[in-house]
Amino acid sequence: MTAVKTATRTAERAGERGFTLIETIVALALMGLLLSALAGITGEWLPSWNRGIDRIQRSELIGIALERIGADLAAAEFVAANRDTHKPLFDGSELSVTFVRTSVGPNAGAGLDVVRLGEVRDRGEFVTVRTQTRFTPLADGVSLSEQVHLGSPVVLLRAPYRLSFAYAGADRAWKSAWKDASKLPAMIRLTVRDAASQRVLSVSTIAPVHVQIPSDCTKPDGNCGDKQGSDAATDQGKT
Repeated sequence: MTAVKTATRTAERAGERGFTLIETIVALALMGLLLSALAGITGEWLPSWNRGIDRIQRSELIGIALERIGADLAAAEFVAANRDTHKPLFDGSELSVTFVRTSVGPNAGAGLDVVRLGEVRDRGEFVTVRTQTRFTPLADGVSLSEQVHLGSPVVLLRAPYRLSFAYAGADRAWKSAWKDASKLPAMIRLTVRDAASQRVLSVSTIAPVHVQIPSDCTKPDGNCGDKQGSDAATDQGKT
């Protein structure tokens, strides 16, 4: 009788151990299904998250570049190329702009710089670069590119983004170029496009130019009005 009870208890314990093992296997199977489901959801969600983070980072970098470009353009000075001309040294096109501003930098010192903001080709791609050199009076009859040798390039914007410029005076009429004018533009529009889709980015902005006329115009006894009038008449005659 004792032997029978012992055998029965042994069988019951064996049954209990087998049931616990089954529960463990079922739990592991459920956990595997749950992990698989989570892995599938994460695999679909993470790429979108990464793309969103990349877009935010690119927008921040573009915003920083536009802030620097806007600060440069706002500091443009009305500086003539030499004593024989009363027009500012400013050459603006759709893809580049060259102007004069006060020197900036840790070791720049007092003086003026000629600055160019525009596209160049780098390894087969267009990049927007800032280059500069010290300003010195230019000779007449020689093109700006032949006399000014720019250096110290700083990359501001890389592919697939491209930057274009537009210019407006006090009349707010936008033009794709601003060359040989008697005044500096009042504002410059900075448009950033995705080169692949040609989509204009929302970070595009307008940079105001703080100076449009020479400092002589601020003097009560200055005669810049006559100069500006004659220059404007000359410009209209050319057009």
